[in-house]
Amino acid sequence: MKFRILALLAALLVGAAAPVIAQTAPRALSMAEEMEVQALLRGHQIQGRITIPDERLATLIQPVGHDWRGFHNYTLAWVGGIALLSMIALLAVFRLKRGRIPIEAGLAGRTILRFNTLERANHWMVASTFIILGLSGLNLTFGRHILLPIVGPEVFTVISQWGKYAHNFLAFPFTLGLVIMLLIWVKDNIPNARDIAWFKAGGGLIGNKHPEAGRFNGGQKVVFWVTVLGGALVAVSGYLLIFPFTFTDVAGMQLSHVIHGLLSVLMTAALLAHIYIGSLGMEGAFDAMGTGQVDLNWAKQHHPLWVQEEMAKGRAAEAPTGAKPSGAD
Repeated sequence: MKFRILALLAALLVGAAAPVIAQTAPRALSMAEEMEVQALLRGHQIQGRITIPDERLATLIQPVGHDWRGFHNYTLAWVGGIALLSMIALLAVFRLKRGRIPIEAGLAGRTILRFNTLERANHWMVASTFIILGLSGLNLTFGRHILLPIVGPEVFTVISQWGKYAHNFLAFPFTLGLVIMLLIWVKDNIPNARDIAWFKAGGGLIGNKHPEAGRFNGGQKVVFWVTVLGGALVAVSGYLLIFPFTFTDVAGMQLSHVIHGLLSVLMTAALLAHIYIGSLGMEGAFDAMGTGQVDLNWAKQHHPLWVQEEMAKGRAAEAPTGAKPSGAD
């Protein structure tokens, strides 16, 4: 097998050198011969001889790289494109059918603290870095096909270069935010039987039922664990790529890229739903991470058990800043 490979490679070299040696046109390999070379090389790593210390550079042909290139150029683009477009289409249909989810009892005129300053600051650190990481990562996958024809090669080069810098350096605050998020919210995101009932009732998103929920409902717990666990895998695999060959070999780096790419596009698609519900999709939801104070009727509608717990602790709802007391002129 090795002899046949070497013989075919020798034929290629001789053919390429023929114009110099004999001043005659080289004979191009036929399609059958080229396919035979590729078949013989499949699964075989070709090593050369070097005089420098880094033995890894002796690898001339690494066949697994063909599979990785196919994943990067085709599989990842298809999976990412289908996932993102499917989620956007699903949210569009949901918006047309359900509209914006209202506060059914209307505004109470009194608010209750939902998230403190630390929680909101950490949430926005994770969210903002994730958005930049996501956009710069999507540019690596789709930019040549979508952005390049629009902005041209010079602008695309600048965008891609700065996107790469941002992608590498913002990975660190993103990871720190995930650790803080786990520490401050894990106790409220332990799954329980109420979550099953929440999903069976449609979570208040499908139909008109509003199942009981504590500080976080079943859907929010799913978002939490997808963010923490998925984000951890994305971060670890990303660090292996930022520091090439420091912790693993080329095969490990190729596997890291597969994990990093697939999880990133799937997380981006999943978090689109979270972003929509927390902003345009539900009345009063953005206030939770905006000011930290949510309307009391909103809290009772979506998190009644949590409101009861807060009231039991003596944390009564307050009138919004600047509001007149009840009965005032």
